[in-house]
Amino acid sequence: MSLVLIPAYEPDDRLVALVTSLLPQYPVLVVDDGSGPDYAAVFSECARAGARVVHHTHNRGKGAALRTGFSIAERDLAGEDVVTADADGQHTPADIARVAEALEAARPAPALVDAGAASAGAGSGSRAGSGTAVASSISFASPAPAAPAIVLGVRSFTGPVPLRSRAGNAFTRRMFRLATGRDVRDTQTGLRGFPARVLPWLRSLPGDRFEYEFRMLLAAPGAGIDLVEVPISTIYLDENSSSHFRPLADSARIYAPLLRFSASALLAFLVDTVLLVVLQAATGWLLLSVVLARVASSGMNFAINRGLVFGAGREVPLRTAAARYFSLAALLLTASFGMLTALTDAGFATLPAKIVTDLTLFAVSFSVQRAVVFAPVPTTLRSRTHARE
Repeated sequence: MSLVLIPAYEPDDRLVALVTSLLPQYPVLVVDDGSGPDYAAVFSECARAGARVVHHTHNRGKGAALRTGFSIAERDLAGEDVVTADADGQHTPADIARVAEALEAARPAPALVDAGAASAGAGSGSRAGSGTAVASSISFASPAPAAPAIVLGVRSFTGPVPLRSRAGNAFTRRMFRLATGRDVRDTQTGLRGFPARVLPWLRSLPGDRFEYEFRMLLAAPGAGIDLVEVPISTIYLDENSSSHFRPLADSARIYAPLLRFSASALLAFLVDTVLLVVLQAATGWLLLSVVLARVASSGMNFAINRGLVFGAGREVPLRTAAARYFSLAALLLTASFGMLTALTDAGFATLPAKIVTDLTLFAVSFSVQRAVVFAPVPTTLRSRTHARE
């Protein structure tokens, strides 16, 4: 049975109604993210209904509240899967149950072994012709470790959806596809299911506010974690007025990895472009100019990305990260030269051809650097089996 974790900041009676409807079927943990004394009555009602309620002394953000819940689940309910839901009434008990069921279905099934047949085969020489019947029994063997999966309750965004919610999800969806090459229909959903084995990984991710949920999706492929989508209802109450999402500040946090990468890539692009134009003018040799310009800009870009853009990059040994990065750089260099040659042969000037080429390869570079170059090897996740098994 999954634990339902609900982070809450300044909630109303909708939280109490949700908790009450869930408790007959699921244990519920509510994390009060520093709502203050004005909301103590709401949390007291949740506790009286049977939920476990823990409190932050001050507002630390949704990401911090989720990590608090994950820590409690891992410590006190070892082996229990966790389903997260929002406190504002957007997630129905039926949809929460749907995600919990999908989480259960994604767990690898134990393999069947015919123990009787195995023992009969092992001892067939001594019993041959004896006429003694051998009883066949079935036992369960532990399956080989499979990739864990995060279950996402995804909305269709049909019907009356607030403009900022529709536009925000559309933009984040495109950014996520640009970064990972994968299309997730609802990157901002708070209804998610997590197998128990990924809780230590979830606690290690950075981010204290709304950006935490987006970062986990970006980091999941590099950690060997699948994403499974389950359709849920699209519900917005009172134009989503109860949301504590701050469009400017929280959007900046969410898109920070992409913005940092873009800034680093822009700086490398400027260095690369200036050097390319200068070197080609001086030598008249396109290949030499491309190689020298790319070596200089790549060295600078590697140092910035490892130290500032991808936080996990510092955990990868320097030699390993450098080998991955410059292998990627060599591939991109080959692609860049091929595209530049094709475009200039087609009549484009060097500078416009350079711009088109680098924009085309931008998405590929970001995805591979995040998922491969600066991603620690996820052996702990792939080798860990469920505590329940």
